[in-house]
Amino acid sequence: MDTQKWIDEGYNFIVEFGPKVIGAILIWIIGLWVIKVLLKGVKKAMNKGDYDESLKKFLSNLINWILKIVLIIVVLGTVGVETTSFAAIIAAAGLAIGLALQGSLANFAGGVLIMIFKPFKIGDYIQAQGEAGSVKEIEIFTTKLLTPDNKEIIIPNGSLSNGNIINYSTEDKRRVDWTFGVGYDSDIRKTKEVILEVIKKHPLILQDPAPAINVSELADSSINFFTRVWVNTPDYWAVKFDITEQTKEALDAAGIDIPYPHQVEIHKEA
Repeated sequence: MDTQKWIDEGYNFIVEFGPKVIGAILIWIIGLWVIKVLLKGVKKAMNKGDYDESLKKFLSNLINWILKIVLIIVVLGTVGVETTSFAAIIAAAGLAIGLALQGSLANFAGGVLIMIFKPFKIGDYIQAQGEAGSVKEIEIFTTKLLTPDNKEIIIPNGSLSNGNIINYSTEDKRRVDWTFGVGYDSDIRKTKEVILEVIKKHPLILQDPAPAINVSELADSSINFFTRVWVNTPDYWAVKFDITEQTKEALDAAGIDIPYPHQVEIHKEA
């Protein structure tokens, strides 16, 4: 009797829940296929639009997880699990996790803000949170920078989105500044002519806006010339280094003194 009872209960269970389980499995398989198709369509639409590569990746991952959570709820509902209770459990768990991971959620929100407002994109050279480098990757929680000496810096998106950001790559032109100091015996007009001649010879310096050379300060031991030129952004460092070196050589050749601290030894007779 006991065996027959177990067989009958097993049969009833299969009859009652078998179709639901099979239906849930079919819904899961079909749902995954539908999600895959939808994601392909979303990626195709984003490829046609002017979307940043990091934004494409971010949105694809976000949509993928949202659709899979919805699919899991549908599958559980098909099996017979009360989805309202399940949703309440998810909400409670979400609240608990949210309180435990406030920093991570702030970083997530920061990542969303960065993706929406686009203060920078991959490849831009930025300065933020006391660090500077080229943007290597923008992830959901963090942004990775690559320094000129090839070090990777990881900055949380929460602090990054709430702080000041200097983007050196946004504009196609940048101004390069120098301060050249010469001795008080130097001729001001001649010094300007020497510096201007160096600037005119450099092929990467733009003539519009025009270069500017002005006496900026009468310092303790030098007359300081504030020199400004405009260049295309990728040429910034090349021009910075070239003009620094070439101006020193030109001033030396013109006999214009560049003052520097001297150490004078005083010899005392025994």
